[in-house]
Amino acid sequence: MKKLNKVVSVVVASAMVMAMAGCGSDANSGSADAYKIGGIGPLTGDGAAYGLAVQNAAQLAVDEINAAGGVNGYKLELNFQDDELDAEKSVNAYNTLKDWGAQIILGSVTSGCCIAVTDKTKEDNMFQLTPSGSAVACTQYDNNFRVCFSDPAQGAASARYIGENGLASKVAVIYNSSDTYSTGIYESFVSGAASQPFEIVSEEAFTADNKTDFSVQLQKAQESGADLIFLPIYYQEASLILTQANGMGYAPKFFGVDGMDGILTGVDNFDKSLAEGVMLLTPFAADATDDLTVKFVTAYQEKYGETPNQFAADAYDGVYALKAALEKSGAKPSDSISDICEGLKAAFVEISIDGLTGEGIVWDAAGEPNKAPRAVVIENGAYKAM
Repeated sequence: MKKLNKVVSVVVASAMVMAMAGCGSDANSGSADAYKIGGIGPLTGDGAAYGLAVQNAAQLAVDEINAAGGVNGYKLELNFQDDELDAEKSVNAYNTLKDWGAQIILGSVTSGCCIAVTDKTKEDNMFQLTPSGSAVACTQYDNNFRVCFSDPAQGAASARYIGENGLASKVAVIYNSSDTYSTGIYESFVSGAASQPFEIVSEEAFTADNKTDFSVQLQKAQESGADLIFLPIYYQEASLILTQANGMGYAPKFFGVDGMDGILTGVDNFDKSLAEGVMLLTPFAADATDDLTVKFVTAYQEKYGETPNQFAADAYDGVYALKAALEKSGAKPSDSISDICEGLKAAFVEISIDGLTGEGIVWDAAGEPNKAPRAVVIENGAYKAM
């Protein structure tokens, strides 16, 4: 009898241990006192200017919301992980955040990394909002939403802006054919240019393995008579193009998109005077005088000692959009990841926010935002609204 009791006790104890272990490792169990938001982006290496801006602005928004009473009576917690602009490391960051107890993902910051993570959030039915992942596939599943414009939207809007404002008659394009972000914008730009009053006279590509010498691309643009070069690329390569164009005495206008944001702060030993006159399509201008922008820029500068870029603005709007959607859905931190996700998917198509990157921003069921594009020009080392 004692032996039997001992066996029964062991079995019961084992079952209790297994049950406790199951509760502790259950990815769908939430925190009782705070919504846990996991952020992912490059905090070191190439692209750090993007990731740090997103991390800083997201934390600023979280702190503001918590100071004002939180969401549905609960606090927000942000845990931001570095993916070093690497898709595999972005997935690793997601797994780290899952272990921490993340219930919502803000990220990834860049397109390739974001796409890699979407497969994982889809498996777990976790809501994912990227502030700046612009590739079409960043919103390929119904749990994926974004704050920024998609690549096709950026390319088409750039062509329209250049044409409608008479910025050029002959345009050259230099793009990264090995990058999803760059090729997506390039393709939609070319398509949109067909209905605009300018001619694309040169289309030259480079790849990730050959992105330091742009003499061939620039020479072809110059020989074709291009008076404007469209650069749907990141700021690192753009800084080299500006430097090399200056070295050969070629001075066309330059027009970029959101990947150009960072050229004033993210490149060591770059002569920033070469960026004077560079234009880029962006939904945010730090010199805007509306109350929300002034408040945000002031708070950001006081906390981080620098002027925020559009990636910061997208992240800030993203956190406030999550707040609005959580309030609309009525979700609680103790709800399962899947239940929170389902609530947010339904709520996002019903909310509207007045943010830094647009007034009356709304989302469709495909995860795409609807807001008006804007453009800025670099003057005296700062972005100025056009």
